[in-house]
Amino acid sequence: MPAIISVKPVVLPAPGRGDDLQVRVSAPVTGSGLPVVVLAHGFGGSMTYYDPVVDFWAANGFVVVQPTFLDSRSLGVTPEDPRYADIWRFRVQDVQRVLDDLDVLLAAVPGLTGRASLDRIAVAGHSWGAQTVGMLLGARVLDADGRPGPDLTDPRVKAGVLLAATGFGGDDLTPFAQEHFGSFMSPDFGQLGTPFLAVAGDADQSLLGKRGPDWFTDVFHHSPGARALLTLFGGEHSLGGIHGYNAADTTDENPGRVAVIRRVAHAFLLDALGVEDLAWKQVQTEDLSPEGRLDVR
Repeated sequence: MPAIISVKPVVLPAPGRGDDLQVRVSAPVTGSGLPVVVLAHGFGGSMTYYDPVVDFWAANGFVVVQPTFLDSRSLGVTPEDPRYADIWRFRVQDVQRVLDDLDVLLAAVPGLTGRASLDRIAVAGHSWGAQTVGMLLGARVLDADGRPGPDLTDPRVKAGVLLAATGFGGDDLTPFAQEHFGSFMSPDFGQLGTPFLAVAGDADQSLLGKRGPDWFTDVFHHSPGARALLTLFGGEHSLGGIHGYNAADTTDENPGRVAVIRRVAHAFLLDALGVEDLAWKQVQTEDLSPEGRLDVR
């Protein structure tokens, strides 16, 4: 695997956030015209998560930027904190701040300045991270009266990868989720028009949703920007262990499944960002079983 370099933490001042924003930046040590992907962690994670994916993407020509959100266990923000109810909003603002300050982040990595292609930017996210970056792709949050909230689509973002993105809210949520998370787990996918790949496990049974694993495919079936759905056979919410090597909390450890995810997503992003289309064409001809199935629109 080609050599990569990773720098952490790169700290961005964040007035009004309570804590400055800590970011990790990973990139190949050689190459130019590198596309950029901002990767958002799920609840409780941090910039140190998702090495099985980050290492592959960086070794294969991407700059990977990972912010640490306020819900990270590394920061210890509790429900008693006045910021807690708005963490989902802070998450979106954090990704926007990363995009605003990409030049600062790239300059923090020795030898990276001038090697990234800032007109080829994608976002990716797992679980809550998928909900976060989905808003920059065009998803919106319904208010208590069912009206869509602000449109936060970011024209700098050209493509996305949504890993285990939760589905519709309202009656599809458990009573606990309705009470505690209903303020933001009520998505509207009708304007999610930026091209994206959705990834879902067919054994992912959420404790927050009343429906089965099909709940995690709502974003694919109801978004105009959906280009493909990668279904992982036997995949639970960890999707085989994408969040860490040999992670103790992985419920469905499967290195083969992780390999398929990172390779298919990489091929999709190369095509969607206009880098090259050969890898995406090739993966569409492959039989991905027993790990999963790729459906393309």
